[in-house]
Amino acid sequence: MYIDSHAHLDDERFDEDRERLIKSLKDKEIEIVLNPGADLQTSKNAVELANTYDSIYAAVGCHPHDSKYMTDEALEVFRSLAQNNKVLAIGEIGLDYYYDNSDRETQKLWFRKQIILARELDMPYIVHDRDAHKDIYEIMKEEYYANSRGILHCFSGSVEMAKEFIKMGFMISLGGPVTFKKSKTPKLVAKEIPLEHILIETDSPYLTPEPFRGRRNESSYVKYVAEEIAKIKEISVEEVRNQTNKNFKNLFNLN
Repeated sequence: MYIDSHAHLDDERFDEDRERLIKSLKDKEIEIVLNPGADLQTSKNAVELANTYDSIYAAVGCHPHDSKYMTDEALEVFRSLAQNNKVLAIGEIGLDYYYDNSDRETQKLWFRKQIILARELDMPYIVHDRDAHKDIYEIMKEEYYANSRGILHCFSGSVEMAKEFIKMGFMISLGGPVTFKKSKTPKLVAKEIPLEHILIETDSPYLTPEPFRGRRNESSYVKYVAEEIAKIKEISVEEVRNQTNKNFKNLFNLN
C-alpha cells in the first residue's frame, strides 16, 4: 500500500467521480491520502472529506495564490479547524513567484503568519515553493523553532537547498516531475537525498506522471513516482514504498 502525501481530492475536476475514486483507493493500493486546503473553503472541504473517509486526512491553510484574500478572522478559522484529529498540518502555505497571483509582500506576510500558527499549534506545515527558493528559505530560517517540521511539497529546488530544509526538520516530497524526461533537478534530488528524508505525492489532479502525462492525475499514480525513485536510486520499489510510508507516519505520529 502507498501513501499519497499531497492530493487535492476536493478539486472540481473530481466532482463527477470523487466518491467512486475514493472508495477505490484501497483496491488501487493506496492506504492514505493527505488533502491540503488552498483557502478557507477548500480547507473546510478537505476536513469534510477527511471526516467522511477513513483513508483521507486533511491540512488547512491558505495557498500563496489566495493570500490577497486572507484575514486574521480566516486565520482563526484555520486554528479552529486544526483541532480536528483528522487534520495533520497547516498547509499548503508558501510563496509562488511564477504566477504572482497575490503580490509578494502579501504572500510573505501570510506565509509567516501561518508558520507562526503551526508553531503555536505544534503542528507540521506544508510548503508550496515555486520560483521563490531564496525567500522561502529565509522566512523559514527566521521563523525556525525547536520542533519545526513538515513537508517541502513537490520540491523543485537544488540538492543543496533540500539539505538545508532537512536540517530544519522537513521532508522533501517528490511528485510527477521526477518522472519527466527533461526534469533533471528532481532526478538529482531523488538520487542524492537519503530515502529517510523523502516522501512521494501526486498533487492530483495536477502534475500527472509519465506515462499518463496530459491526463487528470489520480492518487493511484503515486506508484509511478515511487518506481522512478527506485530506478534512480537503484533499489527496489518496495524499499521506496516502505520507507516513504514510514517517513509519513513518523512525521504525523500515525504509527
